[in-house]
Amino acid sequence: MLLQPKKFKDPVEPAFGDPNCGGCVLDPSGCLCDGCKIRPLSVCNVLNEQEIKTFRNLGHSVGYNAKTSLFSQDEEADAVFNLTEGMVRLYKLLPDGRRQIVGFALPGDFLGLAFEPTYSFSADAVTSAVACRFPRKLFEAYVDQTPALLKRLHEAATYELTLAREQMVLLGRRSAEERIAAFLIGLRDRLYRIGYHSPTLRLPMSRQDIADFLGLTIETVSRTLTKLAKDKVILIVPDGIRFLKMEKLETLAA
Repeated sequence: MLLQPKKFKDPVEPAFGDPNCGGCVLDPSGCLCDGCKIRPLSVCNVLNEQEIKTFRNLGHSVGYNAKTSLFSQDEEADAVFNLTEGMVRLYKLLPDGRRQIVGFALPGDFLGLAFEPTYSFSADAVTSAVACRFPRKLFEAYVDQTPALLKRLHEAATYELTLAREQMVLLGRRSAEERIAAFLIGLRDRLYRIGYHSPTLRLPMSRQDIADFLGLTIETVSRTLTKLAKDKVILIVPDGIRFLKMEKLETLAA
């Protein structure tokens, strides 16, 4: 669901079937949203059978190769996205050219719903990704007619606000070791939430991505991970890390 490599013929193309159909991207045999494995965690989970038939026809499924853009900062916010596969990097470019990563989106996350006419941040695929893409005007018009969906979007916004507040504490009041621990535990918990259970925590993002997210240098990130490995708290493996002393890491994160 999350990290399986997949290549699309073009950087952006309809993932399956009719490009005018917003059917389930996880079921290439048809356009039934009922087969979507991530639907219970998506904003569309509140829609009944009749509502989902209308909703899925508002947009279409789009595949993105790794390192391609879903949308860019200051670009016209003309679409919204429901991520169903892969991982997406969310970041802002500062006036001096530096980059601040504000989050990593996972399946079930909703992206691009802006109050302003332009996007306030950029979104790039870390791994190959798939998203249901909806034209913003059509989506907003549908939301106005569907109170249950509006309530679900408010809940999603509240969850994002909670993550943002945790990030503020992470950047302002924690040591490098505590930041790394909190990042690893936080990512583990979010992956558990979408059904990804494994003793190995895969880290498809680069060390520089982690540094830009945690407000650290890449050298500090590498040095801190090496220290945690020497202390036998984690084991560094080619595609990520493996937890060895979960309680120790959770204590650092807390």
